[in-house]
Amino acid sequence: MQLGQYTLPNNVFAAPMAGVTDRPFRKLCKRLGAGYAVSEMVTSRKDLWNSLKTSRRADHTGEIAPISVQIAGTDAQMMADAARYNIQRGAQIIDINMGCPAKKVCNKWAGSALMQDEALALEIVAAVVSACSPQNVPVTLKMRTGWSVDNKNAVSIARAAESAGVQMLTVHGRTREQGYKGFAEYETIAAVKAAVRVPVVANGDITTPQKARDVLAATGADAVMIGRAAQGRPWIFREIVHFLTTGETLAAPAQSEIKTLLIEHLLEHYELYGEQTGLYTARKHIGWYVQGFTGGEAFRQHMNRLESCEAQLQAVNDFFDGDT
Repeated sequence: MQLGQYTLPNNVFAAPMAGVTDRPFRKLCKRLGAGYAVSEMVTSRKDLWNSLKTSRRADHTGEIAPISVQIAGTDAQMMADAARYNIQRGAQIIDINMGCPAKKVCNKWAGSALMQDEALALEIVAAVVSACSPQNVPVTLKMRTGWSVDNKNAVSIARAAESAGVQMLTVHGRTREQGYKGFAEYETIAAVKAAVRVPVVANGDITTPQKARDVLAATGADAVMIGRAAQGRPWIFREIVHFLTTGETLAAPAQSEIKTLLIEHLLEHYELYGEQTGLYTARKHIGWYVQGFTGGEAFRQHMNRLESCEAQLQAVNDFFDGDT
């Protein structure tokens, strides 16, 4: 699959998720089969660029190209400046966030709230494309089907964004009003695909290789993007790629491999965040990995009381070795 000057190895992508798709997680997803991964959103506010949180989000050390960074904001000039800033930090693709449903984002009229104001949304798109084009950096856009069930305007925004120079569109099959409730619908994604010539990526409720196949068939989309289903299960990318390529179901990873992957994930996580923040932010990842294991919930509660990365890592080793 082609995106600007980049040839992606496959059409199974990792979605941007705030607080989740940091550098260690993206690297792991790519290693386990994701053809492309987008960073968690980086703010367009200059006063926050030097914050520790933003500097970590803009850290791409050792990441496999192409490096895609999602930016969020409500001011066209600020978004253009944010694009330039992230390109200087190593971004090779800029993704515009028009899909986040979180209240703290939408209350500031960013994320999917932009879909309520098409004129502003397209002003932002034009400004970001203008900032990126001289540096030969493709711009992509991630959005929802619309603001509400009565206001589904993904098709009109898609057409305008394509005309403005956006080179790929990702559509989550829910409205902002839905958040993550109910079920994703794919008719709107199919309508977007029929309306534009640039690649379209389907997102939402894709949790198995079979569902990925079905969504691709139903929408005609060029790719699928996996979000929550990859939390604690990053090998889902290789499972989907294998199934789409061969029609065969790949065997689930052995417990020993899961242990190895989790420990590798944790070590890089600690390296990025440091002792205290690394300890606390690793808890959710560990909880996702052990979900479904016998004794997983009891272990999660025990692990959440530990007060050092060393103790946390030892607890994970003991759990998978059956010593808990």
